[in-house]
Amino acid sequence: MKSKDSNVMNSNDLIFALDIGTRTVVGIAGVQEKDKFKVLAAEIIEHKSRAMLDGQVHDIEKVADVVREVKDVLEKKTGIKLNKAAIAAAGRVLKTKQVNIQKDINPVKEIDRELIKSLEMEGIQLAQLQLDEELFNEEKVPYYCVGYDVINYYLNNYVISSLVGHKGKTIGADILATFLPHTVVDSLYTVMNRVGLEVESLTLEPIAAINVAIPKNLRLLNLALVDIGAGTSDIAITKNGSVVAYAMVPVAGDEITELICQHYLIDFNTGEKIKTALSSSSGSISFVDIMGNKQTKKIDEIKALIQPAIEHLADTITQKILEYNQKAPNAVFLVGGGSQIGGLPQLIASRLNLPPERVAVRGRDVIQNVKISGKKLSGPEAITPIGIAVTAQIQKGHDFLYVTVNGKKIRLFNSRKLIVADALILVGFNPGDLIGKTGKPLNFELNGEKKTLRGEYGNSAEIYVNGKIANLETAIITGDNITIKPAEAGRPAQLSVKEIMDYYADADSVITVNGQVVPEDYMVQDGDKIEIVKKVHEEMIEPQQKTDVNQGVDKNKDQDFSVSINQFSFVPNQLKVMVNGREVIINGNKQEYMFVDIFNFIDFDLSKPQGSIVLKLNGKQAAFTDIIKPGDEIEIGWE
Repeated sequence: MKSKDSNVMNSNDLIFALDIGTRTVVGIAGVQEKDKFKVLAAEIIEHKSRAMLDGQVHDIEKVADVVREVKDVLEKKTGIKLNKAAIAAAGRVLKTKQVNIQKDINPVKEIDRELIKSLEMEGIQLAQLQLDEELFNEEKVPYYCVGYDVINYYLNNYVISSLVGHKGKTIGADILATFLPHTVVDSLYTVMNRVGLEVESLTLEPIAAINVAIPKNLRLLNLALVDIGAGTSDIAITKNGSVVAYAMVPVAGDEITELICQHYLIDFNTGEKIKTALSSSSGSISFVDIMGNKQTKKIDEIKALIQPAIEHLADTITQKILEYNQKAPNAVFLVGGGSQIGGLPQLIASRLNLPPERVAVRGRDVIQNVKISGKKLSGPEAITPIGIAVTAQIQKGHDFLYVTVNGKKIRLFNSRKLIVADALILVGFNPGDLIGKTGKPLNFELNGEKKTLRGEYGNSAEIYVNGKIANLETAIITGDNITIKPAEAGRPAQLSVKEIMDYYADADSVITVNGQVVPEDYMVQDGDKIEIVKKVHEEMIEPQQKTDVNQGVDKNKDQDFSVSINQFSFVPNQLKVMVNGREVIINGNKQEYMFVDIFNFIDFDLSKPQGSIVLKLNGKQAAFTDIIKPGDEIEIGWE
């Protein structure tokens, strides 16, 4: 059934949010109406198999199938074609970094939101840089910024709640940036690509949840929000008006389901149904195990079985809260489907020495400034998907950096220090056009000896950022204008018969090409066979010798055939390297080869980027212009 609002709504105003969880995919379509976010339609579909584990996509195709189902349903309900989506990543193996950033400003100009956003983006880039330095000595795993919070703003070194409209000499901010490995984020992007959706907004699940479950006016209190899903439990902690920490534990509802499955020898879906039924059933539950045997078990027996797993979950969550908060918070809010596990709030309260009423499960009824009807999303499992939608609305237009490349405006995710190379990869610029290729060589034979004349060297590409000379490593910010003049290939080698005569012949010589005398302006072609022979006066030779000379051979003057033509000599430069574990042989006429040349000898499509390109030379990060040598080990891929 179509939404009655769909005929008057601009599709660009619609927010399509997806919560791609371990057990289900939840989709929400909504629009901002004044100060409230209105949910127009929602859909929940379970995964057919365990395609997601611990919040991580394992089977891209199967997850994409469910996302496509959700998308199709919401398109029918709203009557609008959905081509963009807001998504969130679970806090699996997340890392956080808190930084302070300061910036000198014009003291006579009012501070606007663009300036504040620029300050925040610089803070994110600083956090990314510091994280990269910390990871330098570890196994290098690229991390991606999936969200951030401003803990404090500063005006002239004093804390201030809002910078907008003020004037001053300096502004600053304490920023808490959150990062996940690229593998976690890229798998979500791949799923989106499979179903024809562009990622409009990306955040972290606990960030999304806290944006609707704990409004800013409550963040003065020391609170903990725990989003308990099927695979992970994500934690956010507030204090003094800000979010001060994010954490994650890889323990959630699935551990309880797996215990039931192992004990009763049943498949995962049956175990999940039993776990869900525990809160609503009484007496006993009947099911069939994998051997085909029907079993009937008392509810109390099953609850006793899973009690140790519930206690373990409570222990793990409380330990992580205490690790990041150093003490028990004032209160704990539980959201997510796993928060409904029987007895969990009481166990958490006892371990934190809090009164039972200080640990509570929160449903959609606590969400402010959101209008939603129907029972599709009503319990604690509704918090995160609604939060993803609301967060996308809040961040609309700010998650991406816009630059122009040769007149084409492009968008990059603004999560780290971005450089010219990132922009060129996104527009599909061919790295082969960065380095000027040498002109085509000319191969020929001179007096029976094979010769090669090199073509001219080409001119490398010229790169400008905002009209100033730049290179691939030049940092870029939003609004930059990048201009690149592609490399120019050198002219092909050219050689005329006259040039050969001027260098190596004299008045008593004759030059033939392929056995024929040619004019001086004849241009030597690939494969030509050139002979230089001496003219012999007829009165000085015997008849047999005359015949030989006429045939282009002077047997008595063999030395005349050894004319030097060193200027045209060439030894092909061949080298062997290892690319992604396989031997690659590079043949050509260059004295040196650059990293970019390898793409002419391997099957790697740079025109269809699948993330950020990774270039490594002998285990270290490389640039397109690095020189490669025989035996080098090269790694190329997407991250």
